[in-house]
Amino acid sequence: MRTMKRFGLALFMVLVLAMSFGCAKKQVAATPEAETATYEQAPVESAYSGMSAEQELAEALSKARMVITDSKVLFDFDKFDIKAEYRDQLKEKAEILKKFPQLRVLVEGHCDERGTAEYNLALGERRARTVKEYLMVLGVDAGQIEVVSFGEERPAVTGTGEAVWSQNRRGEFKIIK
Repeated sequence: MRTMKRFGLALFMVLVLAMSFGCAKKQVAATPEAETATYEQAPVESAYSGMSAEQELAEALSKARMVITDSKVLFDFDKFDIKAEYRDQLKEKAEILKKFPQLRVLVEGHCDERGTAEYNLALGERRARTVKEYLMVLGVDAGQIEVVSFGEERPAVTGTGEAVWSQNRRGEFKIIK
């Protein structure tokens, strides 16, 4: 009986050894695709500027923000319609906003000091809304544009006279996000 146990134990050990070494596995030759898949991809470099795609996007967004905020729309006295001379400027802003839908802008409506505070707040609101509606006609999403009126409360230029007042009747752009 003792021999039987030893024989069983020896047989068990042989089987374990045989199973652990097993049959030789078929070697698969490494393909060039398999080798390249193990490398990390380096940041994409622009062929023109040497910047990564992320840097180019950040620079483009920075330039877009400057174009949006660098100019204003001026209005005639007691008017809120957009003059023809500002339509190209607004078209450029619209193209930028469509290209970068993550940008959100605030259109501020301003007035000169003539008129009551209430009237100027309402006129400033109409000016800002007119600019927003024009941008929407050009294809900008309404959710990208907010409006506010400051009436006569934030003049660009102080003083009196038409030269001063004409600079205060304006729509200005601020970047929200």
